[in-house]
Amino acid sequence: MSQSPRPSSAWYRPMLARHAGEDHRTSSSLELFFDLCFVAAVAQASSAFEHEIAAGRSLHGLLGYALVFFAIWWAWMNFTWFASAYDTDDVPYRLLTLVQITGALVMAAGATEALARGDFTVITWGYVIMRLAMVTQWLRAAYTDRQRRRSALRYALGILVLQVGWLVRLLLPHDGGIVSFAALAVGELAVPVWAERAVGTTWHPQHIAERYGLFTLIVLGESVMAAGLAVRTALDTHQETGSVLTIALGGILTVFALWWLYFAQDAPRRLRTQSTAMLWGYGHYVVFASAAAVGAALAVNVARATGHAALTDVQAAATYTVPVALFITCVWLLHRRAARVSGKAGVLSPVAALAVLATTFTPFTVLCTGVIAFVMVGAHVFAARHEGQEQA
Repeated sequence: MSQSPRPSSAWYRPMLARHAGEDHRTSSSLELFFDLCFVAAVAQASSAFEHEIAAGRSLHGLLGYALVFFAIWWAWMNFTWFASAYDTDDVPYRLLTLVQITGALVMAAGATEALARGDFTVITWGYVIMRLAMVTQWLRAAYTDRQRRRSALRYALGILVLQVGWLVRLLLPHDGGIVSFAALAVGELAVPVWAERAVGTTWHPQHIAERYGLFTLIVLGESVMAAGLAVRTALDTHQETGSVLTIALGGILTVFALWWLYFAQDAPRRLRTQSTAMLWGYGHYVVFASAAAVGAALAVNVARATGHAALTDVQAAATYTVPVALFITCVWLLHRRAARVSGKAGVLSPVAALAVLATTFTPFTVLCTGVIAFVMVGAHVFAARHEGQEQA
Protein backbone atom coordinates (compact mmCIF):
# COMPACT_ATOMS: atom_id res chain seq x y z
CA MET A 1 0.00 0.00 0.00
CA SER A 2 1.40 3.38 -0.95
CA GLN A 3 1.98 5.81 1.87
CA SER A 4 1.11 9.46 2.22
CA PRO A 5 3.90 11.67 0.81
CA ARG A 6 4.99 13.06 4.17
CA PRO A 7 8.63 13.72 5.01
CA SER A 8 10.37 11.39 7.43
CA SER A 9 9.55 11.88 11.09
CA ALA A 10 11.13 14.89 12.86
CA TRP A 11 11.62 15.61 16.54
CA TYR A 12 8.93 18.23 16.45
CA ARG A 13 6.62 19.91 13.96
CA PRO A 14 3.89 22.47 14.59
CA MET A 15 0.60 20.58 14.61
CA LEU A 16 -1.13 22.39 11.76
CA ALA A 17 -4.24 21.13 9.96
CA ARG A 18 -3.62 19.03 6.87
CA HIS A 19 -5.35 20.08 3.67
CA ALA A 20 -8.71 18.36 3.11
CA GLY A 21 -7.94 17.98 -0.59
CA GLU A 22 -4.38 16.71 -0.23
CA ASP A 23 -3.29 14.41 -3.07
CA HIS A 24 -2.32 10.78 -2.43
CA ARG A 25 -3.64 10.86 1.13
CA THR A 26 -3.46 7.27 2.32
CA SER A 27 -3.11 5.46 5.62
CA SER A 28 0.30 5.73 7.24
CA SER A 29 2.24 2.77 8.62
CA LEU A 30 1.50 4.05 12.13
CA GLU A 31 -2.25 4.04 11.43
CA LEU A 32 -2.01 0.49 10.10
CA PHE A 33 -0.10 -0.54 13.22
CA PHE A 34 -2.78 1.14 15.34
CA ASP A 35 -5.48 -0.89 13.57
CA LEU A 36 -3.50 -4.09 13.97
CA CYS A 37 -3.36 -3.66 17.73
CA PHE A 38 -7.12 -3.13 17.81
CA VAL A 39 -7.52 -6.65 16.40
CA ALA A 40 -6.85 -7.97 19.91
CA ALA A 41 -9.69 -5.96 21.42
CA VAL A 42 -12.15 -6.94 18.68
CA ALA A 43 -11.15 -10.61 18.98
CA GLN A 44 -11.59 -10.63 22.76
CA ALA A 45 -15.01 -8.98 22.56
CA SER A 46 -16.18 -11.35 19.83
CA SER A 47 -14.91 -14.43 21.69
CA ALA A 48 -16.54 -13.41 24.97
CA PHE A 49 -19.80 -12.68 23.15
CA GLU A 50 -19.71 -16.15 21.60
CA HIS A 51 -19.24 -17.82 24.99
CA GLU A 52 -22.11 -15.89 26.56
CA ILE A 53 -24.49 -16.75 23.72
CA ALA A 54 -23.47 -20.43 23.63
CA ALA A 55 -24.03 -20.66 27.38
CA GLY A 56 -27.62 -19.48 26.97
CA ARG A 57 -27.07 -15.98 28.40
CA SER A 58 -28.13 -14.23 25.21
CA LEU A 59 -29.52 -10.98 26.61
CA HIS A 60 -26.64 -10.56 29.06
CA GLY A 61 -24.13 -11.29 26.33
CA LEU A 62 -25.79 -8.93 23.84
CA LEU A 63 -25.86 -6.04 26.29
CA GLY A 64 -22.26 -6.59 27.37
CA TYR A 65 -21.12 -6.86 23.76
CA ALA A 66 -22.88 -3.62 22.81
CA LEU A 67 -21.21 -1.75 25.69
CA VAL A 68 -17.73 -3.20 25.18
CA PHE A 69 -17.81 -2.68 21.43
CA PHE A 70 -18.88 0.93 21.92
CA ALA A 71 -15.69 1.59 23.88
CA ILE A 72 -13.56 -0.12 21.22
CA TRP A 73 -15.27 1.62 18.30
CA TRP A 74 -15.34 5.09 19.84
CA ALA A 75 -11.67 5.04 20.85
CA TRP A 76 -10.70 3.90 17.35
CA MET A 77 -12.95 6.42 15.62
CA ASN A 78 -11.69 9.44 17.55
CA PHE A 79 -8.08 8.68 16.71
CA THR A 80 -8.97 8.11 13.05
CA TRP A 81 -10.68 11.47 12.53
CA PHE A 82 -8.01 13.34 14.47
CA ALA A 83 -5.24 11.72 12.44
CA SER A 84 -6.99 12.63 9.22
CA ALA A 85 -6.78 16.29 10.20
CA TYR A 86 -3.58 16.56 12.27
CA ASP A 87 -1.14 13.74 11.51
CA THR A 88 2.22 15.51 11.86
CA ASP A 89 4.25 12.28 12.14
CA ASP A 90 6.77 13.86 14.50
CA VAL A 91 8.19 12.18 17.59
CA PRO A 92 5.60 13.50 20.11
CA TYR A 93 2.76 12.45 17.78
CA ARG A 94 4.21 8.95 17.38
CA LEU A 95 4.81 8.54 21.12
CA LEU A 96 1.29 9.65 22.01
CA THR A 97 -0.11 7.27 19.42
CA LEU A 98 1.91 4.44 20.97
CA VAL A 99 0.38 5.37 24.34
CA GLN A 100 -3.05 5.03 22.73
CA ILE A 101 -2.06 1.64 21.35
CA THR A 102 -1.07 0.61 24.89
CA GLY A 103 -4.50 1.69 26.05
CA ALA A 104 -6.08 -0.42 23.31
CA LEU A 105 -4.15 -3.48 24.54
CA VAL A 106 -5.32 -2.82 28.11
CA MET A 107 -8.88 -2.60 26.79
CA ALA A 108 -8.39 -5.95 25.07
CA ALA A 109 -7.21 -7.47 28.35
CA GLY A 110 -10.35 -6.28 30.13
CA ALA A 111 -12.90 -7.05 27.41
CA THR A 112 -13.75 -10.55 28.64
CA GLU A 113 -14.27 -9.47 32.27
CA ALA A 114 -16.43 -6.56 31.18
CA LEU A 115 -18.63 -8.64 28.90
CA ALA A 116 -18.91 -11.82 30.96
CA ARG A 117 -19.03 -10.42 34.50
CA GLY A 118 -19.87 -6.76 34.05
CA ASP A 119 -16.53 -5.70 35.54
CA PHE A 120 -15.45 -2.65 33.54
CA THR A 121 -12.45 -1.74 35.71
CA VAL A 122 -9.66 -2.83 33.35
CA ILE A 123 -11.37 -1.80 30.13
CA THR A 124 -12.19 1.61 31.63
CA TRP A 125 -8.58 2.26 32.54
CA GLY A 126 -7.48 1.24 29.05
CA TYR A 127 -10.06 3.57 27.56
CA VAL A 128 -9.00 6.46 29.80
CA ILE A 129 -5.35 5.95 28.85
CA MET A 130 -6.28 6.29 25.19
CA ARG A 131 -8.50 9.29 25.69
CA LEU A 132 -6.06 11.23 27.89
CA ALA A 133 -3.43 10.81 25.18
CA MET A 134 -6.00 12.22 22.77
CA VAL A 135 -6.52 15.23 25.07
CA THR A 136 -2.80 15.93 24.80
CA GLN A 137 -2.99 15.74 21.01
CA TRP A 138 -5.88 18.21 20.93
CA LEU A 139 -3.99 20.60 23.22
CA ARG A 140 -1.05 20.45 20.82
CA ALA A 141 -3.40 21.29 17.96
CA ALA A 142 -4.91 24.18 19.94
CA TYR A 143 -1.45 25.59 20.63
CA THR A 144 -0.29 25.74 17.02
CA ASP A 145 -3.48 25.86 14.91
CA ARG A 146 -4.89 29.24 15.88
CA GLN A 147 -7.63 29.12 13.25
CA ARG A 148 -9.21 26.04 14.85
CA ARG A 149 -8.17 26.66 18.44
CA ARG A 150 -11.73 26.93 19.76
CA SER A 151 -12.64 23.60 18.25
CA ALA A 152 -9.49 21.87 19.54
CA LEU A 153 -10.01 23.26 23.05
CA ARG A 154 -13.62 22.09 23.05
CA TYR A 155 -12.48 18.59 22.13
CA ALA A 156 -9.83 18.60 24.87
CA LEU A 157 -12.21 19.91 27.53
CA GLY A 158 -15.08 17.60 26.61
CA ILE A 159 -12.91 14.49 26.51
CA LEU A 160 -11.16 15.36 29.79
CA VAL A 161 -14.40 15.92 31.70
CA LEU A 162 -15.84 12.65 30.43
CA GLN A 163 -12.75 10.68 31.45
CA VAL A 164 -13.24 11.94 34.99
CA GLY A 165 -16.81 10.71 34.69
CA TRP A 166 -15.72 7.24 33.57
CA LEU A 167 -13.35 6.94 36.53
CA VAL A 168 -15.99 8.18 38.99
CA ARG A 169 -18.35 5.56 37.55
CA LEU A 170 -16.03 2.83 38.82
CA LEU A 171 -16.63 4.07 42.38
CA LEU A 172 -20.40 3.65 42.12
CA PRO A 173 -22.18 0.43 43.24
CA HIS A 174 -22.05 -2.10 40.39
CA ASP A 175 -20.17 0.48 38.27
CA GLY A 176 -23.27 2.65 38.16
CA GLY A 177 -25.09 0.23 35.89
CA ILE A 178 -26.36 0.80 32.39
CA VAL A 179 -27.79 4.25 33.17
CA SER A 180 -24.41 5.80 34.00
CA PHE A 181 -22.81 4.11 30.99
CA ALA A 182 -25.51 5.43 28.68
CA ALA A 183 -25.21 8.96 30.07
CA LEU A 184 -21.44 9.02 29.57
CA ALA A 185 -21.74 7.45 26.11
CA VAL A 186 -24.18 10.15 25.04
CA GLY A 187 -21.71 12.72 26.33
CA GLU A 188 -18.93 11.14 24.25
CA LEU A 189 -21.08 11.25 21.13
CA ALA A 190 -21.99 14.88 21.79
CA VAL A 191 -18.41 16.18 22.08
CA PRO A 192 -17.62 16.15 18.32
CA VAL A 193 -20.99 17.76 17.53
CA TRP A 194 -20.26 20.55 20.01
CA ALA A 195 -16.61 20.99 19.03
CA GLU A 196 -17.15 21.04 15.27
CA ARG A 197 -19.71 23.84 15.62
CA ALA A 198 -16.89 26.20 16.55
CA VAL A 199 -14.67 25.58 13.51
CA GLY A 200 -14.74 22.39 11.46
CA THR A 201 -11.60 20.27 11.32
CA THR A 202 -10.02 19.41 7.97
CA TRP A 203 -10.60 15.68 7.71
CA HIS A 204 -9.86 14.11 4.32
CA PRO A 205 -12.82 12.26 2.66
CA GLN A 206 -10.72 9.69 0.78
CA HIS A 207 -8.53 9.07 3.79
CA ILE A 208 -11.50 8.61 6.13
CA ALA A 209 -13.18 6.24 3.67
CA GLU A 210 -10.01 4.17 3.43
CA ARG A 211 -9.57 4.06 7.21
CA TYR A 212 -13.13 2.85 7.73
CA GLY A 213 -12.67 0.31 4.96
CA LEU A 214 -9.57 -1.06 6.64
CA PHE A 215 -11.37 -1.46 9.96
CA THR A 216 -14.21 -3.22 8.15
CA LEU A 217 -11.64 -5.66 6.79
CA ILE A 218 -10.42 -6.22 10.34
CA VAL A 219 -13.83 -7.12 11.73
CA LEU A 220 -14.69 -9.29 8.71
CA GLY A 221 -11.32 -10.99 9.11
CA GLU A 222 -12.15 -11.68 12.74
CA SER A 223 -15.35 -13.34 11.55
CA VAL A 224 -13.40 -15.58 9.21
CA MET A 225 -10.87 -16.49 11.90
CA ALA A 226 -13.50 -17.19 14.57
CA ALA A 227 -15.46 -19.38 12.19
CA GLY A 228 -12.32 -21.20 11.06
CA LEU A 229 -11.33 -22.05 14.61
CA ALA A 230 -14.82 -23.34 15.38
CA VAL A 231 -14.91 -25.50 12.27
CA ARG A 232 -11.42 -26.84 12.97
CA THR A 233 -12.46 -27.87 16.47
CA ALA A 234 -15.57 -29.64 15.18
CA LEU A 235 -13.67 -31.48 12.47
CA ASP A 236 -10.98 -32.57 14.91
CA THR A 237 -13.62 -34.18 17.11
CA HIS A 238 -15.43 -35.75 14.08
CA GLN A 239 -18.82 -34.43 15.24
CA GLU A 240 -21.55 -33.58 12.73
CA THR A 241 -19.02 -33.05 9.95
CA GLY A 242 -21.68 -32.57 7.26
CA SER A 243 -23.55 -29.92 9.23
CA VAL A 244 -20.33 -28.12 10.09
CA LEU A 245 -19.19 -28.01 6.47
CA THR A 246 -22.59 -26.64 5.44
CA ILE A 247 -22.24 -23.89 8.04
CA ALA A 248 -18.70 -23.18 6.86
CA LEU A 249 -19.82 -22.85 3.23
CA GLY A 250 -22.68 -20.53 4.20
CA GLY A 251 -20.32 -18.46 6.33
CA ILE A 252 -17.81 -18.08 3.50
CA LEU A 253 -20.52 -16.97 1.08
CA THR A 254 -21.87 -14.50 3.63
CA VAL A 255 -18.52 -12.89 4.44
CA PHE A 256 -17.64 -12.65 0.73
CA ALA A 257 -20.98 -10.98 0.05
CA LEU A 258 -20.68 -8.54 2.95
CA TRP A 259 -17.20 -7.54 1.79
CA TRP A 260 -18.43 -7.02 -1.77
CA LEU A 261 -21.45 -5.04 -0.65
CA TYR A 262 -19.44 -2.70 1.57
CA PHE A 263 -16.65 -1.95 -0.89
CA ALA A 264 -19.01 -1.52 -3.84
CA GLN A 265 -20.07 1.79 -2.26
CA ASP A 266 -18.45 5.11 -3.18
CA ALA A 267 -17.90 6.35 0.36
CA PRO A 268 -16.09 9.63 -0.47
CA ARG A 269 -19.20 10.80 -2.34
CA ARG A 270 -21.13 10.40 0.90
CA LEU A 271 -18.60 12.45 2.87
CA ARG A 272 -19.38 15.86 1.45
CA THR A 273 -20.52 17.85 4.49
CA GLN A 274 -19.81 17.79 8.21
CA SER A 275 -23.34 16.63 9.08
CA THR A 276 -23.48 13.77 6.57
CA ALA A 277 -19.96 12.68 7.49
CA MET A 278 -20.89 12.60 11.17
CA LEU A 279 -23.97 10.48 10.53
CA TRP A 280 -21.90 8.21 8.30
CA GLY A 281 -19.21 7.86 10.95
CA TYR A 282 -21.63 7.23 13.81
CA GLY A 283 -23.64 4.75 11.74
CA HIS A 284 -20.58 2.56 11.39
CA TYR A 285 -20.98 1.45 14.98
CA VAL A 286 -23.71 -0.90 13.73
CA VAL A 287 -21.67 -1.88 10.66
CA PHE A 288 -18.58 -2.79 12.68
CA ALA A 289 -20.40 -4.41 15.59
CA SER A 290 -22.62 -6.54 13.36
CA ALA A 291 -19.70 -7.62 11.16
CA ALA A 292 -17.72 -8.74 14.20
CA ALA A 293 -20.80 -10.50 15.61
CA VAL A 294 -21.10 -12.62 12.45
CA GLY A 295 -17.96 -14.55 13.37
CA ALA A 296 -19.19 -15.17 16.90
CA ALA A 297 -22.54 -16.30 15.50
CA LEU A 298 -20.85 -18.75 13.13
CA ALA A 299 -19.01 -20.26 16.08
CA VAL A 300 -22.27 -20.47 18.05
CA ASN A 301 -23.98 -22.32 15.19
CA VAL A 302 -21.10 -24.77 14.93
CA ALA A 303 -21.35 -25.33 18.69
CA ARG A 304 -25.09 -25.91 18.34
CA ALA A 305 -24.58 -28.38 15.49
CA THR A 306 -22.12 -30.37 17.61
CA GLY A 307 -24.28 -30.23 20.75
CA HIS A 308 -22.14 -27.75 22.70
CA ALA A 309 -24.52 -24.79 22.94
CA ALA A 310 -27.45 -24.30 25.32
CA LEU A 311 -29.68 -22.84 22.60
CA THR A 312 -32.57 -23.96 20.46
CA ASP A 313 -32.10 -24.15 16.70
CA VAL A 314 -34.09 -20.95 16.18
CA GLN A 315 -32.11 -19.08 18.83
CA ALA A 316 -28.80 -20.15 17.31
CA ALA A 317 -30.04 -19.19 13.86
CA ALA A 318 -31.15 -15.74 15.06
CA THR A 319 -27.68 -15.00 16.41
CA TYR A 320 -26.50 -15.25 12.81
CA THR A 321 -29.32 -13.79 10.74
CA VAL A 322 -29.83 -10.66 12.86
CA PRO A 323 -26.27 -9.26 12.56
CA VAL A 324 -26.14 -10.10 8.84
CA ALA A 325 -29.45 -8.31 8.26
CA LEU A 326 -28.25 -5.36 10.34
CA PHE A 327 -25.05 -5.07 8.32
CA ILE A 328 -26.91 -5.13 5.00
CA THR A 329 -29.53 -2.64 6.17
CA CYS A 330 -27.08 -0.21 7.73
CA VAL A 331 -24.78 -0.13 4.69
CA TRP A 332 -27.85 0.53 2.53
CA LEU A 333 -29.04 3.36 4.80
CA LEU A 334 -25.63 4.99 4.93
CA HIS A 335 -25.25 5.07 1.16
CA ARG A 336 -28.72 5.10 -0.36
CA ARG A 337 -28.80 8.85 -1.02
CA ALA A 338 -25.41 8.82 -2.68
CA ALA A 339 -25.99 5.58 -4.61
CA ARG A 340 -26.31 5.78 -8.36
CA VAL A 341 -28.61 2.80 -8.80
CA SER A 342 -32.24 3.18 -9.84
CA GLY A 343 -35.21 3.06 -7.48
CA LYS A 344 -35.98 -0.61 -8.21
CA ALA A 345 -32.39 -1.66 -7.58
CA GLY A 346 -32.38 0.42 -4.41
CA VAL A 347 -34.80 -1.95 -2.68
CA LEU A 348 -32.55 -4.99 -3.20
CA SER A 349 -30.77 -4.57 0.14
CA PRO A 350 -33.83 -4.19 2.41
CA VAL A 351 -35.55 -7.08 0.62
CA ALA A 352 -32.44 -9.21 1.08
CA ALA A 353 -32.28 -8.27 4.77
CA LEU A 354 -35.88 -9.40 5.27
CA ALA A 355 -35.16 -12.63 3.40
CA VAL A 356 -32.16 -13.26 5.62
CA LEU A 357 -34.30 -12.82 8.73
CA ALA A 358 -36.83 -15.25 7.30
CA THR A 359 -34.15 -17.95 7.04
CA THR A 360 -34.04 -18.01 10.84
CA PHE A 361 -36.83 -20.57 10.70
CA THR A 362 -35.26 -22.83 8.05
CA PRO A 363 -33.18 -25.97 8.72
CA PHE A 364 -30.07 -24.61 6.93
CA THR A 365 -30.01 -21.02 8.11
CA VAL A 366 -26.34 -20.18 7.57
CA LEU A 367 -26.21 -21.69 4.08
CA CYS A 368 -29.48 -20.01 3.04
CA THR A 369 -28.22 -16.69 4.38
CA GLY A 370 -25.01 -17.01 2.41
CA VAL A 371 -26.88 -17.82 -0.79
CA ILE A 372 -29.28 -14.88 -0.32
CA ALA A 373 -26.43 -12.48 0.39
CA PHE A 374 -24.51 -13.64 -2.66
CA VAL A 375 -27.59 -13.41 -4.89
CA MET A 376 -28.15 -9.88 -3.59
CA VAL A 377 -24.61 -8.90 -4.59
CA GLY A 378 -25.13 -10.43 -8.03
CA ALA A 379 -28.34 -8.46 -8.45
CA HIS A 380 -26.53 -5.25 -7.47
CA VAL A 381 -23.79 -5.94 -10.01
CA PHE A 382 -26.35 -6.63 -12.74
CA ALA A 383 -28.34 -3.50 -11.88
CA ALA A 384 -25.23 -1.31 -11.90
CA ARG A 385 -24.13 -2.77 -15.25
CA HIS A 386 -27.59 -2.27 -16.75
CA GLU A 387 -27.75 1.33 -15.57
CA GLY A 388 -24.27 1.96 -16.95
CA GLN A 389 -25.35 0.72 -20.36
CA GLU A 390 -28.42 2.99 -20.31
CA GLN A 391 -26.30 6.04 -19.47
CA ALA A 392 -23.73 5.23 -22.18
